[in-house]
Amino acid sequence: MIDYDKLLARRFEPVKQGYTTRDTILYALGLGLGADPLDPAHLRATYERAAGFAALPSMVNVLAGPGFWAMESDTGLTWQKILHGEQSFTLHAPLPAEGTLVGETKITGLIDKGADKGALIYSERSLTDMASGQLIATVSGTSVARGDGGFGGPTGPVKAVHKLPESPPKTVFEHRTQSGQALIYRLSGDNNPLHADPEVAREAGFDQPILHGLSTLGVASWSITAVLADGDPTALKHLQLRFSSPVYPGETIRTEMWQSGDEVSFRSRAVERDVIVLNNGLARLG
Repeated sequence: MIDYDKLLARRFEPVKQGYTTRDTILYALGLGLGADPLDPAHLRATYERAAGFAALPSMVNVLAGPGFWAMESDTGLTWQKILHGEQSFTLHAPLPAEGTLVGETKITGLIDKGADKGALIYSERSLTDMASGQLIATVSGTSVARGDGGFGGPTGPVKAVHKLPESPPKTVFEHRTQSGQALIYRLSGDNNPLHADPEVAREAGFDQPILHGLSTLGVASWSITAVLADGDPTALKHLQLRFSSPVYPGETIRTEMWQSGDEVSFRSRAVERDVIVLNNGLARLG
């Protein structure tokens, strides 16, 4: 069971992570990019000599993090039942294609939704370039601990979500994921067995391992810049969303967008099942 005071005060040591162009390319491959090796938009993220090659902004989600710390025995969490609820990131400076970052993580809030609904864990991570001292990004997330509600913690306040327009989307972009995509994406640092081990997936209530939510997020963020920023992924400065349903590797992700100036409201759905998988999305371009 969650010990509210102990978990909220949990300390995370700073994490220093060096990464290379190879890691940057591997991350993009974990989004299913490179499936069309003749597409310049794919090559821009997967081939270091391509014109405009750059790190995808959403890569900040996998850099200098504390790992899947919920598996550690002192957390009191039922890690097998933890899902990603929400995620956001803000770029304060361009993410270099290679370098060394220092990540500092903290838990910013715990919400008790009740024994039958679980708990919410809010966290935040700052990423700083080790060489220059420049703050590169702030990454925030919400984890849904489905098996750990009813610990007597506060019931609010819960973060507000971005409201999407009620009109039909103005722009739509489809990207088909690869059947082995989760096995590639996990090499960027998310080793949760839920995404690789069929038995663990069944124990969690899924028919098969599911795609990482952050891989789906990466697909959506790349899709937005592919059609609304002339294919320049570095135009993305901020993104936030709610994970609403898992994606199974091999499904097609359709991202539906409403642009108003530099702001883009969006959601994504798994086409084959017609299920919304990302919702209440907001991106800012610059």
